[in-house]
Amino acid sequence: MTQAFTTPATTDVLIAGAGPAGLTLAIDLARRGVAFRLIDKAERPFLGSRGKGLQPRSLEVFEDLGVLGAMLAAGGPYPPVRNYGPDGGFEETAIGEDATPSPAEPYATPLMLPQVLTETILRQRLAQLGHAPEYGAELAGIDQDAEGVTATLADGRTIRARWLVGADGGRSFVRPALDIGFPGKTMPGQAMVADTRLTGLTREAWHVFGTRDTAQVSFCPLAGTDLFQIQGHAPEAGEAGLTPGGLNALIRKRTGRGDIVVREVFWASVYGLNARLADRYRVGRVLLAGDAAHIHPPTGGQGLNTSIQDAYNLGWKLAAVLSGAPETLIDTYEAERRPIAAGVLGLSTDLLAKAMTREGMKRGREARQLDLGYEGSSLSLNLGVAAKVAPGDRAPDAPCRGRDGRAVRVFEVLSGPHWTLLGAKTAISPRPGLVVADLVDADGWFAEAYGLPAGGFALVRPDGYVATVGAKDDEAAVEAYLAHMGL
Repeated sequence: MTQAFTTPATTDVLIAGAGPAGLTLAIDLARRGVAFRLIDKAERPFLGSRGKGLQPRSLEVFEDLGVLGAMLAAGGPYPPVRNYGPDGGFEETAIGEDATPSPAEPYATPLMLPQVLTETILRQRLAQLGHAPEYGAELAGIDQDAEGVTATLADGRTIRARWLVGADGGRSFVRPALDIGFPGKTMPGQAMVADTRLTGLTREAWHVFGTRDTAQVSFCPLAGTDLFQIQGHAPEAGEAGLTPGGLNALIRKRTGRGDIVVREVFWASVYGLNARLADRYRVGRVLLAGDAAHIHPPTGGQGLNTSIQDAYNLGWKLAAVLSGAPETLIDTYEAERRPIAAGVLGLSTDLLAKAMTREGMKRGREARQLDLGYEGSSLSLNLGVAAKVAPGDRAPDAPCRGRDGRAVRVFEVLSGPHWTLLGAKTAISPRPGLVVADLVDADGWFAEAYGLPAGGFALVRPDGYVATVGAKDDEAAVEAYLAHMGL
């Protein structure tokens, strides 16, 4: 009897996990024309809201990916936090420090958008690009060699890919399969989250009752829905206590009020408060992204945003290597993103401690992620040219004009999968993958944001960070840098 062998399906990149990180990476690869498959072990899309805040830097990313308009239409601003005292009185504070948009930073405050809506909009954008997640496709085995990865699914199918990205969450299959350590700490106790429909509270505030010592519970109106998200210390019964009846008993006990009544529970979970960071982001041709690489306490709205920006950093690098750039470019992904995650873990943990007190979890500028960058990266070429921006900095926006007089923002020029040269005219010519901008700084906003010297220019990476700042004598060095990047 002859045994039949099935040839594995092949692709360039296999993405395991169709959450925010996996969807963002898929969109970035799709717009670059990279062949990929996006799989998820769940039978259907996630319908809850583990994350609900998009920070300003993520909004800039989503503008580039073509989804910001839909997100702004679906979401809304954060309401003030209303902390109630034992006597029923309350104090009301903003969740973040006052911030106003500027020409260089057009998005100054976070957008509340429940994760279920964020993922829906990302899937819609992916569909526009001709792709969709494959649900019910559970990863069960990984074998790799020098040329790629053979992934085995739970149903026996195999997929051969040149690269595999594990974006499969905190309970990742990929991370332990690679024997990557996940050190960190688990804080005492457990927390709960539940997306509910309830009566008895108004929607103009995020209502918070109790403190660390009195078992806290809060009610946040979820923008874009008629739901409230309940958060706080988990009930003694665990997830079994997250029924309408169980929640109503908990609410009466913790608030002293009988008028707040949960009518429906749409999604609920009990979870531990963890802060963990993977020892490595890469083993051979397998990489980690998002919660598979780092998990955070939910305070501060950092975890989902850090995951999105992991994918944004990785997408252009995978595409470049697949097109012939040196494979060492992939190593800069961990080198750039792992220190960012380590810093975010510290911030989230600090905000969690504050959230459990009457001080509250007021978020400062550091939570907006606009100042994160890659100054020490091997991709940041320092040519010794002084300017307001430096290699590794986020490239700011600025209103300008084209040669035809039409108003155009720097972000519009940067938008897309290409590198961009901004500033003075040079001998560096445009080519596939490189746009040489021809902008008129009519109102001085570009000079204010970039501060380039006379004859100076800035080269901006595909993910919106400054690669180098140069002058006329630096053109040869920049050409050599571009050649190394495959341009």
